[in-house]
Amino acid sequence: MKSLSTTRAHSRRSAWLAPLVYLLSGGALLGLSTNLAKLAGDIQLSALAFLFWSISGAALILLVLSAFRRNLPPVNGRTIEYYVISGLLGVAGANLLFFSAVPHVGAGFVALIITLPPLLTYVGALALKMERFQVLRAAGVVSALAGAVTLAFHKLSAPDANYLWILLALIGPVLLAIGNLYRTLRWPEGVSSDALAPGMLIAAAVLLLSVGFLPGFSLNVPTDRPLPIILIAIQAVVFAGQFLLLFLLQKSGGPVFLSLLGSVGAVVGVPVAILLQGETAPEGLLLGTLLIGAGIALLNIGKAKQLN
Repeated sequence: MKSLSTTRAHSRRSAWLAPLVYLLSGGALLGLSTNLAKLAGDIQLSALAFLFWSISGAALILLVLSAFRRNLPPVNGRTIEYYVISGLLGVAGANLLFFSAVPHVGAGFVALIITLPPLLTYVGALALKMERFQVLRAAGVVSALAGAVTLAFHKLSAPDANYLWILLALIGPVLLAIGNLYRTLRWPEGVSSDALAPGMLIAAAVLLLSVGFLPGFSLNVPTDRPLPIILIAIQAVVFAGQFLLLFLLQKSGGPVFLSLLGSVGAVVGVPVAILLQGETAPEGLLLGTLLIGAGIALLNIGKAKQLN
């Protein structure tokens, strides 16, 4: 009996510890990604070109890993739908908006607004009966959202605020929240996360390629110096890790816990933007960070209680 009890306790601990590790690791990569987008803009590498080539590189990395594990993405009507819609909502659409907005509103602000999906995801999950209401988890989402709103309010009230790009950037979190719910609801039965991730990235790359043929867009990369290629290679590795962790977190933590990736990304991305890229520290940074951290803690505690 004691051995059985110990085994169950260990299983419960693993059930919440693994999602927490995925969350912290994936969020750190997300925060790094927004800063790499800022560097790309500084060297005149267009958001579309940077995103397309780095997503293509990440898709290749994950595809090779899937082939090595003999777990290639399955191709049928059901999975193609999943790849295309997931790629549009969670990769191509949202990231194109974020990367395009970075030169206009800063990497720090983009890192902050990626914290907004938790409330939208939580409300959607409750409405669709994917999530049972729990006071601790609801408080965690509200706390994380309050932290993001505190920081965003100061950004919007700045005299040099670019309202058009701020509003366009704010569409990104809506796409991410819808994507979080869609991936959970439509997860193909019997297909693993490491098979779905490359399929989604390949679909996103195809969508971005089609945008490159539209007037005013280009996929060209400057080749007169090595820095653009180096940045794309680094971003490809970051994306590969980020989206693999996203699927692992989606499967183990659910859509609401997954949506906290942005909160962790902000905690990493904003200090990097300030310390390494010379951006001005947002007013209310300390309070916002504390509220976001408290939100992550409450959601994690709430999940642990659900498992007991």
